[in-house]
Amino acid sequence: MSHYRVLFAKQILGVPFTIGAVEITRARDSERALRAATLRFARQHGVEDWRERADRADVTETEPAAA
Repeated sequence: MSHYRVLFAKQILGVPFTIGAVEITRARDSERALRAATLRFARQHGVEDWRERADRADVTETEPAAA
């Protein structure tokens, strides 16, 4: 299982402004991490669909945090 960070951004005049980030600690692949992050982001912001708050979501694989 891999660790992922998904950054959500709103584009204004072509410039992306980061609105929030979601850490996914265990996912099989980036697609599953994106799906989990979009659901969590929508829940955190109290909206039905994450696209109500952000225009784009970028997934990056990260290293697990040292314990």
